[in-house]
Amino acid sequence: MGGVRNKTSILLLAVGHACVDIYQGAVAALIPFFVAERDYTYAVASGIVLAASLLSSVAQPLFGVLTDRWAMPWLLPVSTLLGGVGIALSGLSGSYGLTLFFVAVSGIGVAAYHPESARVARKAGQGSHSAMSWFSLGGNIGFALAPLMVSAAIGHGSLRWTPVLVLPALAGAALCVPVLRMLARPRTGTAKTQVPPGADDVASFVRLSLAVVFRSVVFTGLSTFISLYAQQRMQGSTTAGTAALFLLFLGGAAGSVLGGFLANRYNRVRVCRWSYLLSIAAVTGVIHTPGPAMFLFVALTSAGLYVPFSLQVTLGQDYLPSRIGTASGITLGLTVSIGGLVSPLLGHLADTTSLRTALTPLIAMPALSWLLFRTLPEPTTPTRTATPTPTPTPTSASASASAQQAAHPRAADEQCPCCRAERAGCQKATS
Repeated sequence: MGGVRNKTSILLLAVGHACVDIYQGAVAALIPFFVAERDYTYAVASGIVLAASLLSSVAQPLFGVLTDRWAMPWLLPVSTLLGGVGIALSGLSGSYGLTLFFVAVSGIGVAAYHPESARVARKAGQGSHSAMSWFSLGGNIGFALAPLMVSAAIGHGSLRWTPVLVLPALAGAALCVPVLRMLARPRTGTAKTQVPPGADDVASFVRLSLAVVFRSVVFTGLSTFISLYAQQRMQGSTTAGTAALFLLFLGGAAGSVLGGFLANRYNRVRVCRWSYLLSIAAVTGVIHTPGPAMFLFVALTSAGLYVPFSLQVTLGQDYLPSRIGTASGITLGLTVSIGGLVSPLLGHLADTTSLRTALTPLIAMPALSWLLFRTLPEPTTPTRTATPTPTPTPTSASASASAQQAAHPRAADEQCPCCRAERAGCQKATS
């Protein structure tokens, strides 16, 4: 029964994760509409990505520290609503300052969600790599759905339709309630499993965090500008821009599940190395391959960057086993959101040169991640020790039967014919 409960909890957490990460993807999906409707430059538009990333980068580790000290399951529905409300209000005012404020509010909501949700997912999945990959899959699907949802909501209207985007947040907040009830319910008939925390490997965690930072820079840079870049390459087609962003996010769905499968077959560090090697070639293809072939490289880039995603989360948790919330806040938060800090620099470079020139330095980012992963060890997973269930006190009848069986020289499945009668008639028992 516990296994069914765990799978149901992971499924609901994954769907809730999708509802939250829609709003991370929505920021990038809204950029072309802000540029078209408000005539923003690349640098000004990338400032919106910065607003979503800056506070989120600072807030997620802080929320991670808090969740290490206190369980805060109420954060899940509250932060989900906050993420949705911020994006819903971002298009209502023509003021650039208010737009930045509302996007920042959404970023704080997303920041509050991830450390606690990762802790809850690890608890529900009992530390399983596959369970964490399914949880991450939900977030990746949310990313992938964001450009489609934004295009459907405001593609044929204006930014004043952004309030429609609050609907996933309402659904996600509602899904949090049954998950928290299931995990809070005491389990009967199973022994408690205790995992003694190992020693923290801070040096490895720092190197892992730097690798995730470089991944974040390339992914955030592409997600900010890939839609505009595809439009340029496809003679101004807005459909091409939406398709490119959708592919960049959708490939993460396959990548996350594939990462969990490969990690169970090989080890996480090796799988991450392979993925970053693939990403070097894929990002090069996105930027420099002409024509529609670019879309194939967008999909390969997405898979290459997303295979390590959930594996990096569990690696961080295993490198810092005494501070799960802090590890989750950094690997899911600070190091992921920090890529948004680079977006204004790319936007300024694109304004002064071209988008292709601005995106070319991103090729070096997965190479740096690969080099850092070459220095990382695969952490040993702590052994789970089961607390034995108390042995019930035998009743007088069962005690008498046990004594009689012990007095007989043969096992129960080797009884002699005389034992099939009453024990009083057995000569061996009475001798």
